[in-house]
Amino acid sequence: MKKLIFTIVTFSLMLSCKTHQDMEAQQKTMVESYIDAYNSFDVEGMTQHLDDALIFENIAGDEVNLHIEGLDAFKKQAKEATQYFSERKQTVESWTFGEEKVQIKISYFAVVAVDLPNGLKKGDTLQLEGESIFKFKGDKIVKITDKS
Repeated sequence: MKKLIFTIVTFSLMLSCKTHQDMEAQQKTMVESYIDAYNSFDVEGMTQHLDDALIFENIAGDEVNLHIEGLDAFKKQAKEATQYFSERKQTVESWTFGEEKVQIKISYFAVVAVDLPNGLKKGDTLQLEGESIFKFKGDKIVKITDKS
């Protein structure tokens, strides 16, 4: 009887590990897809794994400078943002997986396409280090927090 219980517990743990690995792989694929689409200015591609009730926040220092609720509002802002840069690239430097979230450290490079209100001029380059946190519910991203 003890051997049967041990076998059942061991089998359950093996299934749990496999399921966890599968979940991490799926989440990593979704985040990579989002970043690839972002780098290509592909707003539709960016939104393919996002939930309709998405929350997006951008934090600079300790200040939330952009808070968006809903997929339609996010699409609108993402389309507007494509005009600000002639080139942009997020590169993932590291991955950390949690229960229902993925945190990535990124390096960011961009070339400004238009003069911006913050003083950046057309042709200026922007280089930042930051992190993005993606929260998941099922097979959708429900929140993205970008920090720089």
